[in-house]
Amino acid sequence: MSVPVLLSSSSVFPEPTAAAFEVAATLGYDGVEVMVWTDAVSQDTSALQGLVEHYGVPIMSVHAPCLLVTQRVWSSDPMERLRRAAVLAEDLGATTVVVHPPFTWQRDYARGFAQGIQRLARRHPGLRFAIENMYPVRMAGRQFVPYSPGWDPTRSGYDSYTLDISHCAASRSDALEMAEAMGDGLAHIHLGDGTGEGRDEHLVPGRGNQPCAQLLESLARRGFSGSVALEVATRRARSRAEREADLADALQFARTHLSVPVP
Repeated sequence: MSVPVLLSSSSVFPEPTAAAFEVAATLGYDGVEVMVWTDAVSQDTSALQGLVEHYGVPIMSVHAPCLLVTQRVWSSDPMERLRRAAVLAEDLGATTVVVHPPFTWQRDYARGFAQGIQRLARRHPGLRFAIENMYPVRMAGRQFVPYSPGWDPTRSGYDSYTLDISHCAASRSDALEMAEAMGDGLAHIHLGDGTGEGRDEHLVPGRGNQPCAQLLESLARRGFSGSVALEVATRRARSRAEREADLADALQFARTHLSVPVP
């Protein structure tokens, strides 16, 4: 089994999208996951295709603009943003669109979310719309869930899922149990570690206490046919060299544990 290992463009933040392609090519990643955000290049098919051709690194997944800071990217209508992300992914030859559950204040969107995802899947049969597990937010000793109907998409049930290990740490849930709940719907993995302290950390895998290695080693047994994207926070890196060193360690970790033979 050969599972492609991708570099999420979010992993080079605050550098721009283009930097992700340069780093991915330098370090030998199999491809890139494009996080669509306020960087104009991340929204532009022609610009992204130019980066693919220049660096020789394919785009294999697209993260739809679901963050708070991307609520005005392309459109104020969240379903229109998903539609645009699907078109972008299809035009670029990607096979996965990563999607967050709706925010609680997006009431109309939340009511029609499942049906909207199904319509998009019918219109774009070559894509998997992989709903990502999120986490509750803890502030001032209190906890609230900003997603509707909740942070765990397996409780609602979708055809495809993205398993984010750092989000499992933030929600204090077991990533291996989450993978079991996702079952055959597990289409994509965001690989990043955490300490389970209740916040989203996106550490280099192996630098937290999550079962990153065990999950990767279990993929062959699960019949996993998707991809693994390194989604690692490097914004505190003091230089490009330091950022690349972290992302090289992350890639080595992924490849090492993906290649472990299953008993």
